[in-house]
Amino acid sequence: MNIILITACPSGMATTFLAAKRLEQAAERQGWHVHVEMHGELAPLQAATAEQIANADLIVVAADHVPAPERFEGKRLYQAPIADALPDPSGFLTTAKRDAPLYQAPTDAPAARSAAPSATEGQNIVAVTACPTGVAHTFMAAEALAEAGKAMGHAIRVETQGSVGAQDQLTDKEIADADVVVLACDIDVDPARFAGKRIYRTSTGSALKKPRPTLEAALAHASIEDGNQPSASSEGKSVKEKGVYKHLLTGVSFMLPMVVAGGLLIALSFVFGINAAEEEGSLAAALMKIGGGTAFALMIPVLAGYIAYSIADRPGIAPGMIGGMLAADIGSGFIGGILAGFLAGYVALAVTRYVKLPSSIESLKPILIIPLIASLVTGLVMIYIVGEPVAGILTALTSFLENMGSTNAVLLGILLGAMMCFDLGGPVNKAAYTFGVGLLASETYGPMAAIMAAGMVPAIGMGIASLVARNKFSAPEREAGKASFVLGMCFISEGAIPFAAKDPLRVIPACMLGGAVTGALSMLVGAKLMAPHGGIFVLLIPNAITPVLLYLSAIVVGSLITGLSYAMIKRGATQVAIAS
Repeated sequence: MNIILITACPSGMATTFLAAKRLEQAAERQGWHVHVEMHGELAPLQAATAEQIANADLIVVAADHVPAPERFEGKRLYQAPIADALPDPSGFLTTAKRDAPLYQAPTDAPAARSAAPSATEGQNIVAVTACPTGVAHTFMAAEALAEAGKAMGHAIRVETQGSVGAQDQLTDKEIADADVVVLACDIDVDPARFAGKRIYRTSTGSALKKPRPTLEAALAHASIEDGNQPSASSEGKSVKEKGVYKHLLTGVSFMLPMVVAGGLLIALSFVFGINAAEEEGSLAAALMKIGGGTAFALMIPVLAGYIAYSIADRPGIAPGMIGGMLAADIGSGFIGGILAGFLAGYVALAVTRYVKLPSSIESLKPILIIPLIASLVTGLVMIYIVGEPVAGILTALTSFLENMGSTNAVLLGILLGAMMCFDLGGPVNKAAYTFGVGLLASETYGPMAAIMAAGMVPAIGMGIASLVARNKFSAPEREAGKASFVLGMCFISEGAIPFAAKDPLRVIPACMLGGAVTGALSMLVGAKLMAPHGGIFVLLIPNAITPVLLYLSAIVVGSLITGLSYAMIKRGATQVAIAS
């Protein structure tokens, strides 16, 4: 008897491999001839050929779905979850032989259309991933898309546009040969090189958490963009993926290197003493001038300029930066910079679209007309309308944060800590982080300390849980726990995403509880953080964090709460015997 055996498991590579081997051994003991098609990363995909399918008496699929099902039209096919195959592989095969029906493709047109692209073998896919910080989501989403594409039998190449620039850049030939382009980006990336290609747009979060459905949707719904109308794939998306939120994150992503570099340089100046920068001509004074006097001075203009760039493309940069500089000079801070960026961007976009000029002077529009009008409007509005009231609001906010009592500080810490742990790098997390970063420019360091401390808790907590409750985690999950622990110490909350994706109703509350406690403790002890990133390694810089021991204690307490609570409430993993 000739059979084709297919295994695929979304929750782990080891399960896919183990099920394939155990089922293959059970089939061979019955004298069957087996071809194994394993969809995983531990071995290359060996898809069944048309001849093997034609000669097969039975198709056995141990997976949640049938890869490329139209191949098996008219063949006897049995499909069941991979978990059903592991305890008794011989019994699973006996059931398959007895109960397998003849496979017929779905008859309803919509279902057939949506399934066809995902089932197509040999599609060429290129993708770009880019998140606002370019630290974790960018690369984790790229890896998830690459693994899913290979498991589906497609050729896929992914370019990452992170904080260090584009890596694994797509070549012109790869783009030309691509059947579809997937742009999994939370910030604006230049789509000009993909002109004429079918494009599908989504977020890095969707690509990371649901890579296979993302690729299936891309193959089914990608469309050619004409540059004027939104693509079909972007219709129906939320505001956070295509509107105000995306513009804000684009500005934040370009601002962050300024903030991180400036914050670390300011922290380095404190190595020589808290007041050492006051001595003219000293190295501490030079470091403070570079970090605080220059990098932080550019923070708000860059934020505003690239918000405007996201809205109006290059014509928005100049008026956006001018508005941002005015916001900084007036004292309206990061709130004024955000308003200036949106104002400049939409004014520049309006001039681009609605100001019609004779063809003889149309070429002057991008270098003269748009910058002049948008800068003039933005500047006048910032000076006479927006700037002073927003400056007053920011001053009041700063004063409140500096003088609030312990009760209010704890409540703020609870709020910021819970926000940092709610969606692990998503919009709520980014909102809290942007709030803390913005306050650094006004020399308010307490909220940033609580934010970074709480942001470390989810990933460290998952590492602790996988260590203390080893029997409840599979081998791949325990390995992911080790990586998560290290990522947590680096202030990369996304290390907890693999755990949250599989068990969100338990992981997220446990993370929020630990994060809220950490945020509250950090604010209660009056912790101050000069650098907005770096995690536990910022402790290597003297005076960058104060008080050090109490701050560390807050992180440890929150991480233990998250790790131990999840270890208690997590359901045990199914134990699988390796021997047949």
